[in-house]
Amino acid sequence: MFEVRTDLALEEQERLQEQQESSRGISVREEASEDGEIRVTTVQIKTENAGKMMGKPRGTYITLESSLLPEESGDYHRDISRKLAELLWRLVPGKKRELSVLVAGLGNRSVTPDALGPQVADNLCITRHLLEEYGSAAFANGSVQAVSAVVPGVMAQTGMETGEILSGIIRQVRPDCLIAIDALAARSARRLCRTIQISDTGICPGSGVGNHRHSITEKTVGVPVIALGIPTVVEAATIVQDSMAEFLRELSRMDSMPSLTDSWEKLDEAEHRELVRGLLSPQLNQMFVTTKDIDAQIKQMSYTVSEGINLAFCPGFEA
Repeated sequence: MFEVRTDLALEEQERLQEQQESSRGISVREEASEDGEIRVTTVQIKTENAGKMMGKPRGTYITLESSLLPEESGDYHRDISRKLAELLWRLVPGKKRELSVLVAGLGNRSVTPDALGPQVADNLCITRHLLEEYGSAAFANGSVQAVSAVVPGVMAQTGMETGEILSGIIRQVRPDCLIAIDALAARSARRLCRTIQISDTGICPGSGVGNHRHSITEKTVGVPVIALGIPTVVEAATIVQDSMAEFLRELSRMDSMPSLTDSWEKLDEAEHRELVRGLLSPQLNQMFVTTKDIDAQIKQMSYTVSEGINLAFCPGFEA
């Protein structure tokens, strides 16, 4: 059976709804800004069985969606950053006054759709060394937390698992939590660069594109892990499937080829994908695609995410 690759818990929850499968053990809460431009959906997976249905570990997944996220409006991105800072604090363990946070910018800086993590790390306000040297007197704002950052690269560059590198750093730095930033894969092209997911379950680098690496979780690295990601790629087969579905819907409105549209509607989503996979060439089956201006969008989104982290842990020192 053709496996749908997505890192977004919200898309898995929508899949269960479409297939009318049981959602026992899964709670969903939605909220929106006053103008409706920023939507936040919190999906909580409460049981092991629910986790198996979703293909995700138990935990909390918060999804921030906005159609204006790729836009260049500075004022609007500030609103998103403020909301992101608020959402991050919802998942911070302990809520201590003095917190040590290690941010890991995961991904390959040389591959543009995978460069979100490294570019976010570039724009962070790093304070750990200053606080250790001068104490809280180094900052007029006493609520500044100890923030450190690392860009561990990928196995092809280092010969080491990202989890191995982070485990070694964590043993030395001893942060209260790890924030792992990574690019994700989405099921739907409409969510590319328009969605931010935050979870308290950790992360498995490369899983969205079928390149599974060792997971980075509290169990493997020894501290709570908050995963933050933005989908930057989508599988080619899903674009073909969506295009076929839209084409057949248009035909049905014109009363053209009713037998073909009826046959398509009788198939479920998994069967749609299996059919599309069979029609595609082997090369396209392994292809992931992104937007034509992904370089500009990664740059814009990295500023938004880094500003959200700075607002959360270093207020007054935004990027």
